[in-house]
Amino acid sequence: MEQKSIKREQWNTKVGFMLAAVGSAVGLGNLWGFAYSSSEGGGAAFVLLYILVVLIVCFPIFVAEFALGRNTNVSAYLAPIKAAGNNWAPLGWLFIIAPIAIASYYAVVMSWTGEVFLLSIFDGLPKNAIESNNFFKSISEGNHVFVGQLISLGLGSYIVSGGIKKGIEKLNIVCMPILFIILFLLVIWAAFLGKAGEGYSNLFLNFDIKQLTNPTNIRLAFSQAFFSLSLGIGIMVTYASYLNKKTNLPRQAIKISSLDTLVGLMAGLITFPIIYTFNLSGSINESTIGTLFTTIPTGLGQYGVIGRLMAILFFGLAYLAAITSMVSLLEIPVSSLIDKFNFKRINASICTFAFIFIIGIPSVRSISFLDNLDSIARTLLVGGGFLVAFLMGWVLPRSLDSELENSGSSIKTRRYLKFMLRYVTPVIVAWGFLISLYDLINKLSS
Repeated sequence: MEQKSIKREQWNTKVGFMLAAVGSAVGLGNLWGFAYSSSEGGGAAFVLLYILVVLIVCFPIFVAEFALGRNTNVSAYLAPIKAAGNNWAPLGWLFIIAPIAIASYYAVVMSWTGEVFLLSIFDGLPKNAIESNNFFKSISEGNHVFVGQLISLGLGSYIVSGGIKKGIEKLNIVCMPILFIILFLLVIWAAFLGKAGEGYSNLFLNFDIKQLTNPTNIRLAFSQAFFSLSLGIGIMVTYASYLNKKTNLPRQAIKISSLDTLVGLMAGLITFPIIYTFNLSGSINESTIGTLFTTIPTGLGQYGVIGRLMAILFFGLAYLAAITSMVSLLEIPVSSLIDKFNFKRINASICTFAFIFIIGIPSVRSISFLDNLDSIARTLLVGGGFLVAFLMGWVLPRSLDSELENSGSSIKTRRYLKFMLRYVTPVIVAWGFLISLYDLINKLSS
């Protein structure tokens, strides 16, 4: 297959790459999904299951995706084909379909996030359940949602059109430190709320062992981990294709997954004190969307001026995190158009923007459609993770070993990762995928 003859762009620094990868991982999946999943999964039981999935499953797949991307130096769509032949084209298609599908509804959720941010500044927040429902209708219905979707996609596409160094890397170097500062300030503030201790207790100490075998909880843990870490979707394959050969892949995977997990836990340290302080524990279970756009604004709306200030910080943080994730989703189809059809980056960005805007219309019109698409996409990511583990563990073990050796990894590390990707990770992911698929079918049919 013919590729572009020009030299492929690379990250300017290792820090830039790490922040971009963390920026992709840290998004609404942490701030929006973690509290909901923790609540549904019984608090501590979900947290434990989530951490186990990250350590045993996600870390080896993280390294595998890095190795695939750097070894092939092409977009996620072409990487499986270049590495293992046309028989692996379905994985390439998955790497295209999944991020486009997610970006189509992610832009809608970004629209809601941006509107809550503006309302926190100029209008006000709901103070009870009735006002909360009307509040959510006001941000999620109407033609103004199209405007928010357009702005979110347009902003992401503009950044991606700037390239790796001047666009994506520059964005994350500026935004990620700000994001962590805001997050830290919100954690400190939440710690002084009246029922912060009760919130912490339900998050970390409320342990129901039965939840460890609950199919819904297993699906939530797998989908949350893969979605939050941007695995099984081609993002890390794409980002790694811009890496130099000296970057230590396992070390980067550890740093990124650790920071992402930390953000998820910090999000819980913010949301759970708010939920229990303002007696909102019942509403969090209604839907994944309700966690961020009904519960949090309602809680903060009861706190007067300080509550509005915290809402400005929280939803500003959420939108900032969403932008860094959106650009990673858009980079996959953009880089694929560049590599496959020799598009100029600006033209690839425009085409991607227009296509995703159109297919995102059903998510604008129907929250139910958006919620179901989210559940389907998250399950697909787990399936993608299985294919990556099998590909690098069984089909391309030499390529994996070569990239690990180039990374300066020890023989023990290389042996451990190859063993996990062959005999442990695929088995566990396959089990998690089947359970997730079963639970997803039950959800969609109910």
